[in-house]
Amino acid sequence: MLFVFVVFSVFVLFIFNSLTYRLCMQTEMGEEKQPNVFRTINVLITILLISSYVEVIYT
Repeated sequence: MLFVFVVFSVFVLFIFNSLTYRLCMQTEMGEEKQPNVFRTINVLITILLISSYVEVIYT
């Protein structure tokens, strides 16, 4: 189960990073703001993935 979830998590992070990149390019966001946006989104998605993994394991 762990292996499947890790593969799924990598796929989800890749998709969200590509969508974030498109958002930054489309809104012409400044170079100084982009790292903060990527970091925030990656941290929030990681928290979401960890909490969903814990929920799946313990229910």
